[in-house]
Amino acid sequence: MGAPDRLVGAPDGLVGAPWSADPYSDALVTGRGPLFLRRTDGWLLPLEVERWCARADAVDLAVLGHCEGAVLDVGCGPGRLVAELAARGRTALGIDVSEAAVAHTVRFGGQALRRSVFEPLPGEGRWGTALLLDGNVGIGGDPAALLRRMSQLLATGGLLIAETLPDMDADIDERVSVRIVRAADPRSAVGPAFPWARLGSPALLRYAERAGWRPDGQWTAGGRSFVALRNRSDRRDRSRSSTAEPPNSTAVISSQRARNPSPERPVADR
Repeated sequence: MGAPDRLVGAPDGLVGAPWSADPYSDALVTGRGPLFLRRTDGWLLPLEVERWCARADAVDLAVLGHCEGAVLDVGCGPGRLVAELAARGRTALGIDVSEAAVAHTVRFGGQALRRSVFEPLPGEGRWGTALLLDGNVGIGGDPAALLRRMSQLLATGGLLIAETLPDMDADIDERVSVRIVRAADPRSAVGPAFPWARLGSPALLRYAERAGWRPDGQWTAGGRSFVALRNRSDRRDRSRSSTAEPPNSTAVISSQRARNPSPERPVADR
């Protein structure tokens, strides 16, 4: 899971806090947990820091085998997928709001920008594949808004691969406020609260159908579940792209802007 985006200039008035503070960033630096998402009722979701900080595993490699064209990894985290694509000679760019995640991705050999998915991005409307893995379908706590944004980023007929909750048949559609915590102990270090969503495959497919996406496949592997979707074939609902500079934003400075607008040549945030 990459850092949930700071929703600067997000559609529909979404406002969220950055998950770039410091239990998460510290875990990426060390490559170790334990780390959890904690809901307001005390429920805890363990986060797989060690897996995210390692090289791509067999399940990841199978997912990457589905990718087409230039690949945008939204919430790339420490960058194992972007680095693997780069090692294969594929064009790929990761985006994440965590400085630690971007730095880790670059060290791994991938290219990444410190950017929210709802901010202007290189190559909007031309990416062949976009990834929402490791729980990132929950970014912003509003799946409908996230799917609309992904449609703007992908080319006509482009492919979105999203990871849902492990039980493919679980019809779960949950909107929550969570915090990142370093340990199960409620006295441990915590990050700011932010909105998040948890979706099973049936719920994601309902959102996708309403947004005009075409289902392109479902599968499970290694205890993980995935849904592939095709972008709509017309652009009537995609013409309003978030290309304006987010107001009052300090999350992305001028040196972090992409220096080449084409997804064929993404530029690492250095």
